[in-house]
Parts: sequence; C-alpha cells; structure tokens
Amino acid sequence: MNAVPETRRPTAHAEGDAVLVADQLAKHYDVKRGMFGHGTVKALNGVSFALTRGRTLAVVGESGCGKSTLARQLTMIEAPTSGRLLIDGQDVAGADHAKIAALRRRVQMVFQNPFASLNPRKTVEQTLGEPLAINTPLTSTERAERIAHMMRTVGLRPEHAKRYPHMFSGGQRQRVAIARAMILDPQIVVADEPVSALDVSIQAQILNLFMDLQEEFKTSYVFISHNLAVVEHIADDVMVMYFGGVAELGDNRTIFERPRHPYTRALMSATPSIFEADRRIRIKLQGEMPSPLNPPSGCTFHQRCPYAIDRCRQEEPKLREVDGRQVSCHRAEEVGDADA
Repeated sequence: MNAVPETRRPTAHAEGDAVLVADQLAKHYDVKRGMFGHGTVKALNGVSFALTRGRTLAVVGESGCGKSTLARQLTMIEAPTSGRLLIDGQDVAGADHAKIAALRRRVQMVFQNPFASLNPRKTVEQTLGEPLAINTPLTSTERAERIAHMMRTVGLRPEHAKRYPHMFSGGQRQRVAIARAMILDPQIVVADEPVSALDVSIQAQILNLFMDLQEEFKTSYVFISHNLAVVEHIADDVMVMYFGGVAELGDNRTIFERPRHPYTRALMSATPSIFEADRRIRIKLQGEMPSPLNPPSGCTFHQRCPYAIDRCRQEEPKLREVDGRQVSCHRAEEVGDADA
C-alpha cells in the first residue's frame, strides 16, 4: 500500500436519516464449469449497512472480496439477486423504469482510471453537458453556466471546457470525472479506487477535493479503496469485506484503534507508517482466498485464521455487535483483547 501525503481530516457532519440502506444485499452469478457443468459464484452474500447524509463509508478488502460488485449494485448497473436496496427510502427492487431513471440521478460514480472513463472523442464541455441535457430542463445558456461553475468548483479553468481528455494530466482528468459525477448534484457518490491510478503527490489534492465537495454539498460517499492510509484520512465509517460478506463495520477510529476481526487486524498490520509508534506487528496470512466456486464450510476465513477453532470450521458466524462495532467472528472479544 502507498502512503499518502498529509491531508485535512474530514470535518464532522450532523447525522440525519439514511440516504442509502443495503439490507442483506446479494449478487450471485451462474458460471460454466467444463463442458456440461455449472456453478454459482456468490460475489456478494448478505451485505447490510446504512449510509447517512454527509458521511463517508469506506469499503476495504483484498481483490475478489466483492467491493466492485457492491459498487455495481449501489449504482444500479446490475440488479441484486436478493436483498433490498433503499435510496432515499425508495426500494430499487420494486421501482419501475421511470423511477429507476430518477433514482440514478441521485447516485453517481467516479471510476479508478479517469482516462478510460472519459470519452476521448468528447470535449469536457460535451462530457459535462450531456447529463444536464438528458436529465434537466436547463437551456443551453444555463447548462454552460452550470458547467463553468462546476469546473471552477473542482479546480479547473472554465476556458478549458473545449479541450479533450488527452490534453489534461491524470489529476486534471480525475477532476473532470468528479465534475461529471457532481454536475447533477447527487445525494450519493460511489468512488471506486478514485486515487489509486494517480501519483502520490496528486492523491492528497484529490482527497481534499472530495472533502471540500462533501462539506459544500453534503454529499454522501461510498469510498472503495485498498489503501488504508487513504481510508484513515477520508472515512467516517469503515466496512471491511471478505469473500463477499462483511467482516467488520464501524466508525473510523473504532476500527483503526482496535480491530476485532482477525482479517481486519491483518490488513491494519500491513499499513505502512513513517512513525515507529504507529507501526503494528506484521501479521502474515497463510494461503489464498478460497475459490468462490468451492466455498469452505463455517467461517469463510477459518482456513487462513490463526484464531480458528472447531466451531469456526462448522458454524458460519453472524454479524453482531462487539465493542461498538459490527463484526462477524466467533472469537471477536478475544481477538481484540490481543492488542490490549
């Protein structure tokens, strides 16, 4: 993981009603196995959380844990196999085409690679103007004013609206992508690794931009990242995912100061720090994540867990409250006390 330069920590926001609720959200895929066989991959398996206005929920975990699948459900790119997704109190599963189109205005996405996510044949003006033309009754003059204002807001010069994506640096392209996501004034922005493709010197600038926009517009973020140094700076709450499920969920300080799940402890121990006092004893996990076509019985983490007992191999742990956070581990109390 790459460290990031010092950034301003997020300011506190007043909590209100949840703008997004995931309730036992699941996404399963049927895949072929050989010539005649088939199997089911449970990419997302019963994920539940609530996101309140003006807060940032960071979703972390290693590759294959279900982070990007979750992003596709939240942005309504794919329909969930089961469970409920409520946006501003409205159930997406029961919504018709018109309602889905209206809800999509409220949830926007920022992708990892700004060059790949922007159309190279369109100018910045066309990229930002298209969602306004489709989703609002604004006149061409009003759209131009909105585009100029949004470009200034994300730190770009309005006179550069006629330029194409290849004419900008990587950081500037990501600012364009953020402007595109914010142009419709969404309630929720899902950011999937939005700074991992940028130079470390630029990452802090983009993170601060996210914070400034959140403070101005009270936007809620689902911030997907593998970089815990980034997460610690920007997140209000942290959800750790493993094998399609939630391993641990709680507020930033609670999770980082004393993680209760063995997998969370291993992730935290791998976070680099320039200060010796902040360094943790490195925990090396044995083996790889199990095959999604052949999941283990009991706890999906037990084959790599140093705390595993017979109960872990036989009984799947349920998400429960332990020490001010939700954690799915039979031995969560003992795991946390190991750091005390």
